Amino acid sequence: MKSDLATIAQRMRAHMVTMLAAAGSGHPGGSLSATEIVADLYFKHMRIDPNNPQWEDRDRFVLAKGHAAPALYAALALRGFFPEEDLVGLRKIGSHLQGHPCMFATPGVDMSTGSLGQGLSVANGMALAGRVDGREYYVYCLMGDGEIQEGQVWEAAMSAAHYGLDHVIAFIDHNGLQIDGHNNDVMTVTPIDEKFRAFGWDVVTIDGHDFAQIDAAIEHAKNTPGKPTVIVCETIKGKGVSFMENEVDWHGVAPTAEQAEQALAEIRAR
Repeated sequence: MKSDLATIAQRMRAHMVTMLAAAGSGHPGGSLSATEIVADLYFKHMRIDPNNPQWEDRDRFVLAKGHAAPALYAALALRGFFPEEDLVGLRKIGSHLQGHPCMFATPGVDMSTGSLGQGLSVANGMALAGRVDGREYYVYCLMGDGEIQEGQVWEAAMSAAHYGLDHVIAFIDHNGLQIDGHNNDVMTVTPIDEKFRAFGWDVVTIDGHDFAQIDAAIEHAKNTPGKPTVIVCETIKGKGVSFMENEVDWHGVAPTAEQAEQALAEIRAR
């Protein structure tokens, strides 16, 4: 399964590069850094049905860092929610693949996102609704590290702990970079683990590109009753494309056709 997931992750990366180049705009850096996290969820852990995207007992996924939509779209297409051929329609008029996820347009998208800081609050609401309805689904929420500079994140963190939302499993894509530069230069976010513990969360820190560590962290979260869990994922912005890795300039700039060819050659070589 580990090798299968690695192959899926590379296919996702190839789709991301292709769709971003076709669109001429978008966000490669934070999409590529989150690839293994999203692949592991959609192809191993999440209880979902591509033939019934609105299945009431499905697990939910909230992409709080909505600009990483290419990673989500690639996973949804490969999982069978819509044809892979649709991916080149990213950000184009008439396409159902908007620049940020839209739950009313794209099959498999559980929540419309884009404005940073709101995703965890939504995840909490979904988990509370599941509790009221007597359902056992999990809600996974993927946040960016720059995103946790938003105050609403910490209000939501306090709320999730207060209500013991153990079916909320959050991920922090900690690649250290955001649109304006290094996190520590813009607004220091560390120590992330200690902050969440202070808010009453269970915390696991992992290599966000290692499937074995992602798996173990998710299983740990599912076996930690009474409190929410956050998985702090140490990642590399632009992971998988040499000239994009750890380069803040690739936060929100699409590759040219020539750059896309170079990136695809690197990805295919793996």
